[in-house]
Amino acid sequence: MSNGQQKVVETEDGKAILQIALDAGIPMEHACGGNGFCTTCMCKVQQGMEHLSPRNDREENMGVVNDPERLSCQSQVHGDVTVEVIEY
Repeated sequence: MSNGQQKVVETEDGKAILQIALDAGIPMEHACGGNGFCTTCMCKVQQGMEHLSPRNDREENMGVVNDPERLSCQSQVHGDVTVEVIEY
């Protein structure tokens, strides 16, 4: 959450970080509608990178190639993950 706030959210396996956040009332920018064609939903993975789906072509095409940054719309969760929402 913003301003150092934290929120624990439980969800089903395979859901994207962006959808998890939106479902939990956590605001995240997503100018392209969550289709991986912008970088407004970028987040920083603080823990659990190994519990995310592998980086895909859309992320790489947008220049999101270095950990801990991921596009939240393209990152499916498969375990415990801690992310920081990046505010622009």
